[in-house]
Amino acid sequence: MSPDGYSAWWTDPDYVSTVVGVLAAAALYFYSAWVNWGPTTVEITVVLLAVLLPTTLGYEIARRF
Repeated sequence: MSPDGYSAWWTDPDYVSTVVGVLAAAALYFYSAWVNWGPTTVEITVVLLAVLLPTTLGYEIARRF
């Protein structure tokens, strides 16, 4: 936690993992749009949702108990 009480501090693991995840997803979409072969942006979206939705749900359940 930062000195001012704000939780999104650059050393906070949740903050760092969120930033890295967003940058990785953006890189996948950029790569998919740039090349003519490989996964499409729709396929990338389905895979990301299939991974991130259960992960987020599990995180929220664990956080509340």
